[in-house]
This record gives sequence, C-alpha cells and structure tokens, in this order.
Amino acid sequence: MIVLQTNSKPRTEVPAQLLEVFATRKPDIYVNLMRENREETPFRISTVKMQTRDHRSRLGHCPGVTIDMLTEGALALSSIEHKAMQSHAERLMQTLNNTAKVEISSPAGTSLTLSTEKRAFFTDTKLDWKSMKWMNLPTGEVIVAPVEDSLEGKLVCDMAIGGIGKLNTPVEIVSKNGKAETLHSKDQKILRRVKQTFETDDWSDVVGEFAFGINPKARFVNEFLEAEKILGTIHLAFGANTDMPGGKNQSKNHIDMLIAKPTVTAIMENGTANVVLDQGLFKI
Repeated sequence: MIVLQTNSKPRTEVPAQLLEVFATRKPDIYVNLMRENREETPFRISTVKMQTRDHRSRLGHCPGVTIDMLTEGALALSSIEHKAMQSHAERLMQTLNNTAKVEISSPAGTSLTLSTEKRAFFTDTKLDWKSMKWMNLPTGEVIVAPVEDSLEGKLVCDMAIGGIGKLNTPVEIVSKNGKAETLHSKDQKILRRVKQTFETDDWSDVVGEFAFGINPKARFVNEFLEAEKILGTIHLAFGANTDMPGGKNQSKNHIDMLIAKPTVTAIMENGTANVVLDQGLFKI
C-alpha cells in the first residue's frame, strides 16, 4: 500500500514515491483509491498511463470511491445483478453495432449530434484482457469515443459534472466541429471551473466520450464516479480518450457532463434509425 499525503492543494505532478514504484516494481494489479478533484485530473491521467504502459498490469481506477458505494451503491451488486447488467450491456452493444451517427435530446434543452462511424462501443462490465488494461470501479457503462470533430449542437448538463459534483443550475455548452465554442451558466463559480478545464491544452475542449449509464444500483450522489453509472442517464466528456478504441484526443484533462432523461437515437450506416433511450427509458 502506497499512501499519498492529502492536503488542501491540488496534486498536479506524479510524486517521487509513485515514480519509484512504477520504475522498480511490476505489480499484476493496481487499485487507485483517490479523492475526486477536478484540478487533480491531469495527475490522475498521468498516473494511469504510467501504470498501464507495460500493457501487462491491470488497473481499477477509483477517484472519489467511498465505502458506501460498496455497501449500498453501485459496487453493491450481487453476482446475479452483475450478470444481468452484463447481459444488458451486450444487448445494447448489439443494437449499437454499425452506428454511424447519434442524436441526443433532453427535456432540459440538450440537442446534439455526434459521429461514431468506425468507432466501436464497449462496456466496462466485462473485461477484454487483450484491449482493456484499466477501468473505473464501480462499473456500469456502455461507452464510445466519438469522432473528435463531430460534436454539433447544444449540451445542457443538468445533473452533475465530473470533479465538481451536483449542479444547482444547468451548464450549457454549444459545440461546433467537435469543439466547445460557448459556455453559459448562472453559477459563475462552476462556469469558471469548467472554463479553466477547457483551457488546459488544445484538446481539452474537444469531445472525448459518449456513454450510457446502466448500473441499476448507482445513485445520484455527489461522487461522479457513481452518479455517471445511473441507469437511463448519459454523459458526454471533453478531453482525453486515447485509451478508448479509436480515440485520438490527446488532452491531459477529461471532464464529464451528466444528463437526465435523455432521448438517444442511433442512425445506422444504412440510414435506419433506432430509438435506444426515450426520456431515460431503454427501448431495447
């Protein structure tokens, strides 16, 4: 066990005691038990890359994990419940196979399109040891790395933001050619923190992830690690995605936006349309 001293100042660099571990030891498994702090995301991304660069060590990455998740929440699934979630993930991926475009709307005002052409959907509920070297714990998502220049329209985040927590007022982001162009919120403090994240580097305001929440025990708690898995929600992220199939976003940062009661329509390569979610209810 490697204990990192916690203080009020956000950690930005990988500390020497971890660098020594990565250089001198070859663990089979890492488990990262860390606090959730938006300002520490670049540190966490650097750490994950160092832990998995040998393509051998596996990683459970848990920023913001709590004991309560294990006893009552998204980590408390029984074996039967977890197998049912895996089956749901497989059916969802089958439905989304050969999807070229995704249309997203929500009662709060989200109206988006993005391309997933030649990008494979995958799930964190099952391990493909050949391609997946790490995942968040708890699990409960079906995920894709969108084509980086494809996001168009307005995203209204009305639930929570990764590293920030629950929102009292929505955050609106208008995107063009995959890149966030304008931001608006009545909460100036939240708006300032999101803008700071988008200014990390040239890739940090470019779309990096689109995902469905499918964990039936995930709750709307302040820890985004659990909230993003809520059954029937979706989240979009801006920033790093090079660990996902086809992902090309090289940012040092990653920020997630959780959306309530979404309607999601998958446009297939042959032009047919499948409504996958209807105001938060799966239609598969």
